[in-house]
Amino acid sequence: MPPGSSRSPENRARLPRVKVDFFLPTADAESAAGHAARARDLGFDAVLSAETNHDPFLALAIAATAVPGLEYGTAIAVAFARSPMVTAMTAWDLARLTGGRFLLGLGTQVRAHVTRRFSMEWSAPAPRLRDYVLAVRAIWEAWQHGTPLRFEGRFYRHTLMTPFFDPGPLTHPPPPIYIAGVGPHMARVAGEVCDGLHVHPFHTVRYLDEVIRPNVARGAQAAGRPAGEVALATAVMVVTGHSEAEMERRRAAVARQIAFYASTPSYHPVLDLHGWQVGPELTRMSVRGEWEAMAELVDDAMIDAVAVTAPIDELGDAICRRYGDRLTHVGLYSLADDLGLTDDEWRTVVATLAAG
Repeated sequence: MPPGSSRSPENRARLPRVKVDFFLPTADAESAAGHAARARDLGFDAVLSAETNHDPFLALAIAATAVPGLEYGTAIAVAFARSPMVTAMTAWDLARLTGGRFLLGLGTQVRAHVTRRFSMEWSAPAPRLRDYVLAVRAIWEAWQHGTPLRFEGRFYRHTLMTPFFDPGPLTHPPPPIYIAGVGPHMARVAGEVCDGLHVHPFHTVRYLDEVIRPNVARGAQAAGRPAGEVALATAVMVVTGHSEAEMERRRAAVARQIAFYASTPSYHPVLDLHGWQVGPELTRMSVRGEWEAMAELVDDAMIDAVAVTAPIDELGDAICRRYGDRLTHVGLYSLADDLGLTDDEWRTVVATLAAG
């Protein structure tokens, strides 16, 4: 068991077994119900949506209505694209719709998208997201318990709530809030004010142990609570297949994905920890649009550290060996057909991951 494990004996009773997450291949409303039904059939615990080219909340509302009983969540919705009040209201409605089975996952995106795509304000992302989470919780407190709404933070201010605009209390606790993060600052925010952290798929176990988990613990300590109360979730990149040829194709795809993420300066701390000095060049190549050539800078050591490599019939066990008891939620980075798993193979992988 890793030192400081959040599921060590003294904390094990507070955290459930590992939950296995199904990531919607796309959050379009038309296919959401079908994907959720398949996730239920394969044994997944939760269906998660990401904010890319569709609204992440609408698909979940449709899926949860058609396929009740699963957990639903965003992984992630872009926080700074919405006011805390708008996010609080949407999450409240989804929590009510799912009978308390909704998880609000928030992320910051990067400056260019927030300012140029969403035309919203950007500054100090970690402190701003911390303020955002506290604002959402203050709004929920007003709705759940009738507490006067008097939130005045560094970035957000909410001081008006009248009965006409109050949706009323839930019959269950408000939703848990997870945030997404790569670096130590977001990990500390998660430890201090959140229920969990969505660890970015571009990570290594060493990075988890030396950067993410210690900083989650520091944030939790600052808040006066055990680090074991903060869940860790991630989607695992995998290299898998039924044959060497299939695995090589998947390995090349993973190399391209690693190159894409590693070209973003905010993800360079993962590279720096391992002494991989390709980040600046990948950034320059991305600016020039050299997307295919970028993968040539990703060597086998990087792929093996970031992704789990195993044949399909060994994949679940390989992921369990890689992560041990570090995670409380786990999924596979891609559920697209290019992974090549049959439904029965998915059931085996999901059951293995759930058993830990």
